Amino acid sequence: MLHWLEMSAADLGRGIGDGSIDPVALTQAFLGAIDSSDHKDRIYARVTRERAMAEAEAAAERARAGERLSVLDGVPVSWKDLFDTAGVATEAGSLLLKDRVPGRDAEVLRNATAAGLVCLGKTHMSELAFSGLGLNPMTATPPCVNDPKAVPGGSSSGAGASVAFGLAAAGIGSDTGGSVRIPSAWNDLVGLKTTSGRLSNDGVVPLCRTFDTVGPLCRTVEDAALLLAILEGGTPADLQGATLEGKRFAVLETVALDGVREAPMAGFEKALHRMQQAGATLEFLKAGEVARAMELTGPLFTSEAYGEWRDEIEAAPDLMFDQILERFRAGQSFSGPDYVDAWQALEEHRVRWTARIAGFDAVLLPTSPILPPDAVRLMSDQEYYVTENLMALRNTRIGNLMGSACVSLPTGIPSCGIMLLGAPMSEERLLRLAAATEAVLQ
Repeated sequence: MLHWLEMSAADLGRGIGDGSIDPVALTQAFLGAIDSSDHKDRIYARVTRERAMAEAEAAAERARAGERLSVLDGVPVSWKDLFDTAGVATEAGSLLLKDRVPGRDAEVLRNATAAGLVCLGKTHMSELAFSGLGLNPMTATPPCVNDPKAVPGGSSSGAGASVAFGLAAAGIGSDTGGSVRIPSAWNDLVGLKTTSGRLSNDGVVPLCRTFDTVGPLCRTVEDAALLLAILEGGTPADLQGATLEGKRFAVLETVALDGVREAPMAGFEKALHRMQQAGATLEFLKAGEVARAMELTGPLFTSEAYGEWRDEIEAAPDLMFDQILERFRAGQSFSGPDYVDAWQALEEHRVRWTARIAGFDAVLLPTSPILPPDAVRLMSDQEYYVTENLMALRNTRIGNLMGSACVSLPTGIPSCGIMLLGAPMSEERLLRLAAATEAVLQ
């Protein structure tokens, strides 16, 4: 049964379908692994044991009756602790929301339950989802699978760790500026950032409502495609026959390659070489609108985040990690006209960007320009914290600003990912390209 903990969600689902895996035994295996893990309390905020077993038993009955609800019916997954769960605390990694118990599940969780997925529990995360590092001294900092001294990436930190450490078949997270893709890259997983509005945010604790997106962290592109379909109640992308032959990719130079450190650049270049060998054409691309869009981060992200949480924050600022508190409060420096002007400028940049990349199948860039930073140093060195936090999210934020669908893939070099960025609502096409890329990187 231990090998089940390392299998993809799709393979587990197929095993349930052919009768070789019992959903009850599978869920017990994951719950047992959680209980025996040294990292349990750093990864899971709460384990929903009774719910998981009830859902597993129902899945087993459906499997015996030949009435499975989906390919992943009976597969256990984790949920970032900002997805509402009826009767179970949802605190978004913040003491400001301690003992917040919603009365109903988030819509995406309801969709997942309707497809037969088993809810293992809620995973730790960065405080109110406002950091890409995964460091949270107020609740818990999950581990990084490649470096016990490093942070795991955030804000979906526990979601990524739950999969990387074999404590869930997949994790469901959210991405506002890179929060699915950074922990995926740093823990050698596949992370899908969906287009804003593609998946419902109903019942998801917000950070910046105009940028918040829901997405899976998983072992394979196939898993990502299946989970996307389940979370929205749709049909999975067809990945059969996916190829890189004749595909044309843009390698983004502007901003994305500035100061990329040695290991992430090595992983990126290795991936580019493999893609070329498989028949892909690569062209380096400069895009001034990307640099100009990045300058809008302050008025767009921090002002909206502070506007969302100002009352709660100022009522009890001592309950927050000072670095996160300072980042939220930075939103005070922007006015309403600043915010409106920034959005108008961003829309113009998006128009230029869309036209510039129209002839390419996707845009390529390193998921993160840095490796996961040292957790102890982040707590003691403020300059290091600020620098690493901004660098961690720099490349991923490009996708959020441009409204793109994005996939991060492991390159084979630990904690180094390559990101494929596509047009808005192009997830199915992008997943096919990602599946073909995944095949040549393995």
